[in-house]
Amino acid sequence: MPHDPHQEPALPSARGPVSAAVGEYLLGTGALPRHESVAGADVYGDDLQLALYLCYELHYRGFAGVPAEREWDPDLLRTRAALEHRFLSALRTDTPAHDSVEDAVADLLVEPVEGTGVSHFLSKEGELWQVREYAAQRSLYHLKEADPHAWVLPRLWGRAKAGMAAVEFDEFGGGRPERVHARLFADLMTDLDLDTTYGHYLDDACAEMLATVNLMSLLGLHRSLRGALVGHFAAVEITSSPGSRRLADAMRRTGAGPAAEHFYDEHVEADAVHEQVVRHDVIGGLLAEEPHLAADVAFGIDATGFVEDRLGERLLDDWRAGRSSLRTRQPSEISHIS
Repeated sequence: MPHDPHQEPALPSARGPVSAAVGEYLLGTGALPRHESVAGADVYGDDLQLALYLCYELHYRGFAGVPAEREWDPDLLRTRAALEHRFLSALRTDTPAHDSVEDAVADLLVEPVEGTGVSHFLSKEGELWQVREYAAQRSLYHLKEADPHAWVLPRLWGRAKAGMAAVEFDEFGGGRPERVHARLFADLMTDLDLDTTYGHYLDDACAEMLATVNLMSLLGLHRSLRGALVGHFAAVEITSSPGSRRLADAMRRTGAGPAAEHFYDEHVEADAVHEQVVRHDVIGGLLAEEPHLAADVAFGIDATGFVEDRLGERLLDDWRAGRSSLRTRQPSEISHIS
């Protein structure tokens, strides 16, 4: 289906009392969730993660039928802060931590001889239906690729700002709209016969996928977390090139199509260059100016790995059991995602 970049997505179905209350408040039909409901929700579960996603999405495209003024509604912002506090506190408690930025980056640079992640699985044995599900899940980020990272630009200066802007310029197509990475991903989805409408697969996405996007938004929207956002950005860019090479192989092996292959081929080349810029200019420049942010940078790297590992485990557990990873799909519908 054609991609409409101006279309506001519909509000998704609620996944529990917290997300139901947030959705009703956005539409003006109900009250925000009580503190007890927020405090009692599973921090990594569908209900809390969707509620947080709804709050954050107001800073991107918004939702059909939701007034633009809700973006800065003070009561909603207080609820968002409570959701964020639970999420961030859990990440700080649960994320395995490196002792230094150098150690965290060094581990990112090591490619295991026998990898076990999603890109390894898809490149070696994944089927086309699993490739399509992966694209549907990832569309929550890739149709706004690089947008969460752009928020950090006003919070950097000097070498870090210049390096970050250079990488973002590439992500946004280098001045050519047809090369914007979100556009390239929409082309990939078209090859896979997926709906390219922004937000179309929000109801289908698992809680683990919501958490990966929520982490980016959380770090991007808070100046106090600028170091962690740089760490997140570094983790994405440094691991992207080898992972994209495997995913490009998966696209070729399953016959996904030329645009699907091109999306990942583009990332193999571009992100190999970006890795050097991020390490030496963005991280190096930031810590030269603000060395006290070193622990935050390491946390951003580690938290990114933590949420990505949880997502990978969820997808692989479902696929190896012959199940769809999409919440609203039945097994008979796996090859007919639309």
